[in-house]
Amino acid sequence: MNRRGLWLVLGLFGGLFFVLFALLVVTSGAIGAESYRASSNAGIGVIEIKGPINDSKRELRWIRGFSEEPTIKAILVRIDSPGGAVAPSQEIFSELKKLSATKPVVASMGSVAASGGYYIALGANKIVANPGTITGSIGVIMQTVDASQLLALTKLDWQTYKSGEYKDMGSPLRQPTDNDKKLFAAMIKSVYEQFVRAIVESRKLEDAAVRAVADGRVLTGEQALETKLVDELGSFQGAVDRAAQLAAIKGKPELVYPPEDDGNGFIARVAREASRGAASALVPGIVEAMHLGTVATPKFLMPGGTL
Repeated sequence: MNRRGLWLVLGLFGGLFFVLFALLVVTSGAIGAESYRASSNAGIGVIEIKGPINDSKRELRWIRGFSEEPTIKAILVRIDSPGGAVAPSQEIFSELKKLSATKPVVASMGSVAASGGYYIALGANKIVANPGTITGSIGVIMQTVDASQLLALTKLDWQTYKSGEYKDMGSPLRQPTDNDKKLFAAMIKSVYEQFVRAIVESRKLEDAAVRAVADGRVLTGEQALETKLVDELGSFQGAVDRAAQLAAIKGKPELVYPPEDDGNGFIARVAREASRGAASALVPGIVEAMHLGTVATPKFLMPGGTL
């Protein structure tokens, strides 16, 4: 084969590869959309929330996808999370609460559904916990590290230039002032009151009854049932049966899980993972300071918020 023929073959293969790749990217959204559909008219959409809650975009897409699909008659939220960031937990709770007015939503608690994980469960019509589920942990925590004395030992003189007195609140490079502490306490109280209010309104409980257990303590599923924080005890299958009952599904329901990429496509997923890696490399150990979580590991913290 002469050189001209070789280039022609390479060009054809290259063009074919480009077309196939473009089709994959363009059609990935459609593939993801189709996956929300049940093959029968008795579908239950299953949303799994696992691990720390640091973002809500994926879960919000799933909720929207299932809410708009007529073959999905109910939503089951399986929670295995010790908590996480404040805003994402509130966003997922809010969207589930809104959806529960049009389709039955059942929360199924796994090993742990505490703090921000419990906050999310409040958006459901019914909450089902295992007897040994670890839940509760209703509260807010903020931790900071004062490394100013360690910095002094290194003989380094760190200079900070700021536009206002509180711009470096929570910095590990200086000790917190009394005013810093007051402002942080006010932030924590604000988020705590939001959490308590969500429980009072969603569970239809007296404010005093909620505050009696809203001191950060963890509870088993059995204890949570006694305090009316959950509706019943049961396994994942029990929660499926409850969702089917609420949706008036006859016979065996079809469980539908959203795709992992959810129509984002290959390029979007690669870009997202690359950005996460870059962020981790640039700001190691710096995370949001206020969170709702059952298990907290020591970190260098900056002002923010998590449940």
